[in-house]
Amino acid sequence: EPNNVTPLSPHCQWLEATTLRHYQPGLGAEVVGAWWHPEDGQVDNRKLLSALRQAAQRLGVNLQEGVTVQALPQHNGKITQALTHQGSFSAQTYVLATGSWAKELIPLPVFPIKGQMLALRMPQRPHQPWPLQRILFGPSTYLVPRRDGRLIVGATSEQVDWQPENTPQGLHTLLARALRLYPALQDWPLDDLWWGFRPGTPDELPLLGPSCCDNLVLAVGHYRNGILLAPITARLIADLISEQVSDPLLTACRYDRCLVPLPLTSLPATPMTPLLTSPTAAPSLDSAPDDVLTIAGRRFQSRLMTGTGKYPSLEIMQQSIAVSGCQIVTVAVRRVQTKAAGHEGLAEALDWSKIWMLPNTAGCHTAEEAIRVARLGREMTKLLGQEDNNFIKLEVIPDSQYLLPDPLGTLEAAERLVKEGFAVLPYINADPLLAKRLEEVGCATVMPLGSPIGSGQGIRNSANIQIIIEAAKVPVVVDAGIGTPSEAAQAMEMGADAVLINSAIALAQHPVVMAQAMGMATVAGRLAYLSGRMPIKTSASASSPLTGRIHS
Repeated sequence: EPNNVTPLSPHCQWLEATTLRHYQPGLGAEVVGAWWHPEDGQVDNRKLLSALRQAAQRLGVNLQEGVTVQALPQHNGKITQALTHQGSFSAQTYVLATGSWAKELIPLPVFPIKGQMLALRMPQRPHQPWPLQRILFGPSTYLVPRRDGRLIVGATSEQVDWQPENTPQGLHTLLARALRLYPALQDWPLDDLWWGFRPGTPDELPLLGPSCCDNLVLAVGHYRNGILLAPITARLIADLISEQVSDPLLTACRYDRCLVPLPLTSLPATPMTPLLTSPTAAPSLDSAPDDVLTIAGRRFQSRLMTGTGKYPSLEIMQQSIAVSGCQIVTVAVRRVQTKAAGHEGLAEALDWSKIWMLPNTAGCHTAEEAIRVARLGREMTKLLGQEDNNFIKLEVIPDSQYLLPDPLGTLEAAERLVKEGFAVLPYINADPLLAKRLEEVGCATVMPLGSPIGSGQGIRNSANIQIIIEAAKVPVVVDAGIGTPSEAAQAMEMGADAVLINSAIALAQHPVVMAQAMGMATVAGRLAYLSGRMPIKTSASASSPLTGRIHS
């Protein structure tokens, strides 16, 4: 609804469906209106780069192409030279602007986020303009018509480390989103494909200005806005180096803002929540930094997922989620929409720029209900700023006594939701055959229960869960029934990729302390699994050496 949206500019205008289609025919049926930005424009990045190269050469800039910087040696807090495979280069001041590869030279919180794009060729009509004249922005999609008849379709945003090349899944995602906006392009010929790595940062802001070295200036981490921010970045960095003028914008983009972890002791502690203050108390996988949980192409450091229900208060829920270290929080769509008891203000209570929302279809008895609620959940995530969030925790539970999921309804709903572009995380009984079938239809995970929801009985079906873990090619999340940290650790030691815990934290006498314990147990269990336990023997084996003993 336009009344709920604040336009970015006073010159913007809301166009209703009828007016919009007069202005731009051929839009998809799902497009019910749009903001018109009359001052918006576009830049052809390839032509811009060519022009920039020519301008630099005319100014006498010596461009060394194809030279790989291998190291930036330091002495007394300064860079002494840039070592390359073609020799060394020395300068008074160095600027690091190597994008996604910045951390290869300096330890910076910059990581690659892969983007795939394609171009279509619009059909030429004699004495007629190109069929698409306007730049279209939709959910995680943009269509940019060029004057030469090319239509640029962008762009995916994938946390897949350094996985190269265009992929069928990525191209399918692009085209499916584009067709929702403008169906006519389904018959247009494919002109080009390309991909690349954007430099991401934890808060999606660039790292600009001074660094850990006195004579090294940073200009990295622009994520999706490299071209848009290039002019202002160049001006800020040039002023800093040549005029020693530091703009306030540089303070907001300091490199070290992302390097200071939030200490647990910074959270409010009460007599009911005696937080641990040891430096080792915070859940961390520093000893295995490359071990990340990847779900539907999105990467998470934490392997603990939590919920938001049953807490004594909103404040205790906030503190518990913070100290647990979790990065995925599941939310019941229906309870948020109806403002059920304990869920008033829930959407505003958490910082969704730092926590990934996992909407769930709790309360749905049939596949049809679950599909409808899943669609509402996707819209809810968009309203909260996660426009590319297509995750849904699928629950189809007709059984009101034991709350056991319906396998047939779950499979039916999963198949349809996957076709609609959802990353489906289905909650199921510990049934290896059902788990495999759900994986085959395209689910992003499988989530077998340890025991009935909220029972705290622990893992009662470990044999079946072990079979699921051994056979699965998607992450396995043990969901429901875990009551103690030792049971969370047990699930992780079995090889589960993650655990989802709500009641055991929310209903504990001290929820915040229990949340911290669950986070630590999840880390410990994962490290134990990665370490490989010792073999079980039928007899004792002395731990002390038998050589070098003293004999009387």
